[in-house]
Amino acid sequence: FRIMAGKVKWVTDIEKSVLINNFEKRGWIQVAENEDWNFYWMSVQTIRNVFSVETGYRLSDDQIVNHFPNHYELTRKDLMVKNIKRYRKELEKEGSPLAEKDENGKYIYLDFVPVTFMLPADYNLFVEEFRKNPSSTWIMKPCGKAQGKGIFLINKLSQIKKWSRDSKTSSFVSQSSKEAYVISLYINNPLLIGGKKFDLRLYVLVSTYRPLRCYMYKLGFCRFCTVKYTPSTSELDNMFVHLTNVAIQKHGDDYNHIHGGKWTVSNLRLYLESTRGKEVTTKLFDEIHWIIVQSLKAVAPVMNNDKHCFECYGYDIIIDDRLKPWLIEVNASPSLTSSTANDRILKYNLINDTLNIAVPNGEIPDCKWNKSPPKEVLGNYEVLYDEEMAQSDGPERDLRSRAGQATGAKGNRARDLGKPVLTMWK
Repeated sequence: FRIMAGKVKWVTDIEKSVLINNFEKRGWIQVAENEDWNFYWMSVQTIRNVFSVETGYRLSDDQIVNHFPNHYELTRKDLMVKNIKRYRKELEKEGSPLAEKDENGKYIYLDFVPVTFMLPADYNLFVEEFRKNPSSTWIMKPCGKAQGKGIFLINKLSQIKKWSRDSKTSSFVSQSSKEAYVISLYINNPLLIGGKKFDLRLYVLVSTYRPLRCYMYKLGFCRFCTVKYTPSTSELDNMFVHLTNVAIQKHGDDYNHIHGGKWTVSNLRLYLESTRGKEVTTKLFDEIHWIIVQSLKAVAPVMNNDKHCFECYGYDIIIDDRLKPWLIEVNASPSLTSSTANDRILKYNLINDTLNIAVPNGEIPDCKWNKSPPKEVLGNYEVLYDEEMAQSDGPERDLRSRAGQATGAKGNRARDLGKPVLTMWK
């Protein structure tokens, strides 16, 4: 049989060796000249070719691939925001309590993505928003790139003239001259530890979108900047202050190659429990989990839920100094490169546990099985959301699931500093 079959451009030899070792452990790799005996972890480009109408390729029942055909609905920065905005409007039309707004017209529960516009398409809307608070800082990101490439910060409209209208022709400059970007309000009050900014990289496995079933990996990590954070406009160009991507930070003078500027999520949790309290920390992590579930629900209706597919996403979350989590982006191909010894152990186990859920007990893959593995094969994963189990209670269950947060008659949030509410949707 074949699994993850297809040609792959490996990012590094380390990634290849980790995957190959893992496949060999299951007896899925046989040294032979026949390419059908080789097993590959597909790149997003390969997935696009496999599911392309032009290729006419059809996967057999014993072939399983590690991306959904249109995964980009969640993993492209512009499409993720577009789908979340659509999801919020649909819930609002349905009169769902999840879509409640405060007196200023701001979503109470679904405000977890920074204010974002697409450029050049939303340029005029952006200018209108910018002028409401001209002292704000915004972050520009190319829609289809990763590892911090092409990202920069702005605080003046003149810095993005390239995306504005051409005054002579009163029309947009040709699309070829400017790449599509998203521009988001910069979180300029991040939670700092040791004076440095950090974000969370969390791994989430989706085995099926309809019904939605997803798993949270317990062994995520924090990525720290190498230079202390300052909101000063004089440092807007210093990416070592603002961007946590390892691909950028590893070039900094203060980068530590032993720990890689990383903390485990469990260490972060211990730190927050000791400095902010256990109840507040539990509530924060429950809100992070809730955000992830809502983002997956937002794209579930448009996702091509092919029975041959599963996907392990890399979620990037930033926590501000009020301990409010923000969803920054979702990665379709989170790096499996090991920058430290602990990294290698984590990522080897991540692959191992992911494959155990996709193909329990290393058996021959069968895309027709119900994708509900027994608890003993979950490893470091835990069930985050199971739609079939949650359907009975509707949106009220989602509201109750946010630990430490209750809703009053008018949707006002009440702090509950007692025992955290049970996360109902787990």
